[in-house]
Amino acid sequence: MQTHPNSTCRKIATALYELLNPIPLGFFVAAWIFDILYMKTFINMWTDAANWLIVLGLLIAVIPRLINLIQVWSGPKSFADSAVKLHFWLNLVAVILAIFNAFIHSRDAYAVVPAGVILSTGVVVLMLLANVQLALRLPVAGGAIR
Repeated sequence: MQTHPNSTCRKIATALYELLNPIPLGFFVAAWIFDILYMKTFINMWTDAANWLIVLGLLIAVIPRLINLIQVWSGPKSFADSAVKLHFWLNLVAVILAIFNAFIHSRDAYAVVPAGVILSTGVVVLMLLANVQLALRLPVAGGAIR
């Protein structure tokens, strides 16, 4: 039996999305922790490391957001329910905040506090909220999402 090429492309895109989607959250949480450490110790190494983590998180976050954009807005209507759309919008706002956070972190280390910590907190909270609401609202059957 031969599969439809569109179906194969959708499976590959979904696999790539599921593989790359959690990675930026890890980078942003680590940057948030480093921002808090810098705020407590004022050692420049922490803000430099947070800057690199934010940039790497943004570079990796672009691919899942583009895949999610295509799947949510051009896919079948059953796929794009309210939980998936809210997940998309919360992650998009988090990425936009992370871009502003990258600009804040490009300043001198002393200019990062408190704006960098507030933006890092906002990014982490939005991404966690997006993931939790999606996990709680999607139907689960036998341990796997339908």
